[in-house]
Amino acid sequence: GKSLEPLKRTPDETKLPYYLNSFSKGLPHNEWGVVDEKAYEILLTALKEGNSTAFENVPMGVKNGFGLRNPLAAYASVHEGDAPDTFTIPSAPEFDSAWQASEAVEVMWKALLRDVPFADYASNSLVKDATKDLQQLSEFRGPTSNNSHIKGKISSQTLFRGVGPGETVGPYISQFLLKPIPYGATTIPQRYKVPKLGNDHLTNYNEWLRIQNGGKPSGITTALYEAESLYLYSGRALGEYVLHDFVNMAYLNAALIIGSFGDEAFAKSDPYSKTKSQARAPLFGVNHAIDLLSRVSMPSQQVAWYQKWLVHRRARPEVYFGRVHNHLADNGIAYPIHEEMLNSKALDKALKENGTYLLPQASPKGAPLHPTYPAAHAVMAGAAVTMLKAFFNGDFVIPDPVMTSADGKRLLPYKGESLTIEGELNKLASNISLGRNFAGVHYRSDGDYGLVLGEEYAISALREIAHQYREEFGGFTFRRFNGTTVEISQ
Repeated sequence: GKSLEPLKRTPDETKLPYYLNSFSKGLPHNEWGVVDEKAYEILLTALKEGNSTAFENVPMGVKNGFGLRNPLAAYASVHEGDAPDTFTIPSAPEFDSAWQASEAVEVMWKALLRDVPFADYASNSLVKDATKDLQQLSEFRGPTSNNSHIKGKISSQTLFRGVGPGETVGPYISQFLLKPIPYGATTIPQRYKVPKLGNDHLTNYNEWLRIQNGGKPSGITTALYEAESLYLYSGRALGEYVLHDFVNMAYLNAALIIGSFGDEAFAKSDPYSKTKSQARAPLFGVNHAIDLLSRVSMPSQQVAWYQKWLVHRRARPEVYFGRVHNHLADNGIAYPIHEEMLNSKALDKALKENGTYLLPQASPKGAPLHPTYPAAHAVMAGAAVTMLKAFFNGDFVIPDPVMTSADGKRLLPYKGESLTIEGELNKLASNISLGRNFAGVHYRSDGDYGLVLGEEYAISALREIAHQYREEFGGFTFRRFNGTTVEISQ
């Protein structure tokens, strides 16, 4: 383990009363969902001490409930790449800010639009309502028509997408989450279990409060699934995927799919791209890429956990909307919630559908018991996709691209603008990181800054790895999520 440093504190944790935007799920809360301050301060003490005994002394909200998710992982070291505590990301949006409001409005619209097929976004009236509502936000930071974020036009083609190069081109879902996977001596179609339409959770206030205290779902709602597996055709389908994926699943599959494209899909700097009497593998082949993306996938979680537990401790979106609900209820409670949140049409829609202002969750358990910022899925996506970019040719045009039918039962040919490996890897990373927002468990900044953090960790690992090979090559060259070029010399 690492030697302990003074615990970092965020503006919300030090200035906002009652730890209103600090992660406290699993601890005791009052009837308004506000954490017991003494219990939270015992958690802070445990984080300062960094040992199992200290965490066992943290008071929990209910007996036999869910435990805090592995806070000791925040102190673990990694074998490759820079140490977790050497990375930094900006502070998360503050509770009372327009930026926070923009993120919350977006995540509520994602919940309200879970069942709209991506294929129908261009014609759906509720999608139009969402784009119009988001357009009014002064600090919205998603992609727009001219990619200037705040001043550009938000359209059905940019809605809920990532900000990386190529992400607003083509279908919402990456080709690497749609195309069949060459898996050894077989091929696996990418059809998955999908919950039934409208299968939302935690819109009942008493159940929401039970879950904040770490309680297990009461059964007031349960997960119900469609009879047949489907392609990732909607926000609900994508949200379910990212609630159940394993450590390197999407990136392993992407590597196998890219490997089926042939030699031209490998990076131009690859040492075997021009040799005649030598061929790649075991090194610089698909198996090498799979090994390296796997070697950064698990350590990326330690990088994420350091930021989550020892720096930011940001509360999950379900907590913010608990604050919104109590603020708008006629019960004398008032919180410093930005007017752009309170003026959003999404709140009226949520109240009409659910009877509360709570954020509908894709899982009966709601979010997991660790802080929201940065998203661990995003940090892993950033790290693993960066490894894939280092090994493969980002400019390679993907053959025979596909899109989902509106019912999710079929893949259809996609006939639009060309899709490249780089663009679809960027899209894959955002599908995973922002797909968690469709599930209701993260904000946009959790994903966007998580991707950058994972990218930085993978780059630090590549700088070490590049010196390990006898092959003479130009090193690794690829583009970051922001479009700038990285060159890692041998």
